Amino acid sequence: MPRIFSDPEAIADDIIRDVGPRLVVGLPLGLGKANHIINALYRCAASDPSIHLTIFTALTLEKPTPSADLERRFIGPVIDRLFGAYPDLDYAKALHAKALPPNIEVVEFFFLAGKWLGNGYAQQQYISANYTHASSYLLARGVNVIAQLVARRVVNGETRYSLSGNTDTTLDLMRARADGRIAFKILAQVNSELPFMPGQGDLPGDEFHAVLDSPETDFPLFAPPSEPVSDTKYAIGLHSAGLVRDGGTLQIGIGQVGDALAQSLIVRHHDNAAYREIMSRLAPAQAPREAEPFAKGLYGVSEMFFEAFIALIDAGVLKREVDGALLHAAFFLGPKSFYRVLREMTPEQLKRIQMVPVSFTNQIYGNEEAKRKARVDARFVNNAMMATLTGAVVSDGLDNGQVVSGVGGQYNFVAQAFALDGARSLLTLESTRGSGKSVASNIRWFYGHTTIPRHLRDVIVTEYGVADLRGKSDAEVIAAMLNVADSRFQIELKQQAKDAGKLPKDHEIPAAYRENFPERVTAALKPSRDAGLLPTFPFGSDFTDVEQRLIPALRLLKEATASPLALLKLAWEGRRANHSAELAACLARMQLDRPASFADRLYRALLIAALARSSKS
Repeated sequence: MPRIFSDPEAIADDIIRDVGPRLVVGLPLGLGKANHIINALYRCAASDPSIHLTIFTALTLEKPTPSADLERRFIGPVIDRLFGAYPDLDYAKALHAKALPPNIEVVEFFFLAGKWLGNGYAQQQYISANYTHASSYLLARGVNVIAQLVARRVVNGETRYSLSGNTDTTLDLMRARADGRIAFKILAQVNSELPFMPGQGDLPGDEFHAVLDSPETDFPLFAPPSEPVSDTKYAIGLHSAGLVRDGGTLQIGIGQVGDALAQSLIVRHHDNAAYREIMSRLAPAQAPREAEPFAKGLYGVSEMFFEAFIALIDAGVLKREVDGALLHAAFFLGPKSFYRVLREMTPEQLKRIQMVPVSFTNQIYGNEEAKRKARVDARFVNNAMMATLTGAVVSDGLDNGQVVSGVGGQYNFVAQAFALDGARSLLTLESTRGSGKSVASNIRWFYGHTTIPRHLRDVIVTEYGVADLRGKSDAEVIAAMLNVADSRFQIELKQQAKDAGKLPKDHEIPAAYRENFPERVTAALKPSRDAGLLPTFPFGSDFTDVEQRLIPALRLLKEATASPLALLKLAWEGRRANHSAELAACLARMQLDRPASFADRLYRALLIAALARSSKS
C-alpha cells in the first residue's frame, strides 16, 4: 500500500531518497497536476544544485492576469472568486520571471493558447507532438515519477484512487510499465473536488508509491468560466450541426465553437422547425445536408470531455451506446458547475461516461475492428486559426516559429477521418480577426506555417458556410474557400489565386456568397437570439447577471480602442445617456459609481455609452 503523507516537503524528500537526484517528472495535461507535490520537488531542486529536475507536461493552467485598468476592474473580482485559492505552480512563475534555475528543465507539448508567446525559454523547450506520441517521448526521456491529482473513496474497507479527468497519458504509461518497458513511481495528491470516475482509471492503492492527503493541501479545482458564444461562433456551430449524421459519432475540440455546436444540435433535435428556419436565413444558398432530429442518436469519442457533452446526453442527442458508454474521453476541464454535476451523478449515470487513455480516443490502432464498427459516420470537429485558399490549415503556431498552443489531437482526428469509412474532419475558423481598421482575413493565399497539410484537406467551416474540399482539384478548392471567406477580402484573394495560375481568369464568386458580412450573420441570428434558442451562455455561467451584462459592453470598448475618434464619440454619448438602476449596478461593479479622477470619469462615460450600444444590438 502507498505511504500516506500530509506534508508536501516530506513526500518530495521521500521520492528523492527513493528515485535519486535525477528526476524526470511527468505531469498530466491541464487539470490533473499535483500542484503541491511538484512545487515541493521544485523547491528541493531550486535549493540543491545536485538535483536535476525535468518537468514534462502540457497545458499549464494559470490564473488570468489582467493588463488594462478596465480589464483589471472587471476580471479581478472574478479571479478572486473562481481562482483565489488555486495554488500557483512555482515552475510557471519562474518561467515568466526568467528565473528558472539551470538544474531545472520544463518541457511542454501543448501551451495554454497564447500564454507563452515571446517567452524564449518556453518556446525553445516546446516539443511539437501529436497527443498520442507524448507518452512515447516521456518513455524515451526515462520518466521515473508521475505526480497526479486523484480522487479518493473507500469501497468495502479498501481505499481506491481515481485518475478522474486525466486518464489520457497516465494509463498508456502504466501499460508500458506493466509490459516492463519502464519503471516509475506514481505520486498522488488527493483532491476533494475531483469527481471519482469509474472505469480504467479506478485504481487500487498499491498502484501508487505515495499519496499526499491533507486538508491543508486540498484546493479548489481550476475552473475556467464558460465564455459567451458570439454570433460568429454560433453561425459556425449551426453550419457544423448540419453535417452531423444521425446514428453517427461525434468528437468536439476545445472552445466556444464546441458550445455553439452542441446547442445547435440540441435545437435541431428538440425544435427542428426552428433549426431549419435559422438555417434558411443564415445560408439560403446552402441548405444543411443533415437536418433531421436524432432518432438513433450519437456516440461520443473525444479526447476532451466538457460540459457541452453532458447537455447533449441530457437532451437525448448523445444516446447511441458503445460498450455501455455514451462517451469515451481522455481528459476533462470545465467550470465549477461541470465538476459538481459529475460529483453528483448516480453510479448508473457515470457508467455511461468512460475515461480512457488517449491512445483509445485519438487513434484506431489497437482493437481496430471494434473501433471501426463503433465509429460510424464520425464527425471530428476542431478549431483552427487560419487556412489557405488551397486548404492547408494553421492551428498551433505562427510563421515566425512562435508556438501559440500545440497540435494536440487535431492531426490524430484528421487522420481518423481519412481512415474510417463515412468519417469527415470539420476544421472550423472565424473568417476574420481583429476589428475596424485592424481587421484581417483568416483565409490567406499563403501562410508560412502549417498544422494540417493541404493533402489532408477535408471540410472547412466558417460563419459563412461549408467548404467541402475532399478529393477536389485545387481550382475547386480555391473556389469553395472563396465562398466562405469574408467579402471584404474576397476580391484580393481571388486575384491572388488567378495571378498564381490556380484559378480560371473568368472565375466569379456566386452572387449568394458576395454578401459575406458580419452584419448579415447577426441579422440572420437575431430572431433566434431574441427567442432564447441561441443564448449567450447556453449551458450556464459562473459570471453574475451584472457581469454578463458588462461583457458585451467591454468587448465593444476594446474594439473601439483601435480608433481615437470612435472613443471620443463613445465618451460624448456616455455623458448624455440616461441612467437606470441596471446601469448603476454595472458602474458599481466596475468601481465607477463614484469617480475620483479624470480617468475614472472618462472610463465611466465610455462604459455608459458601451452599455447603451450593446443593449441595442
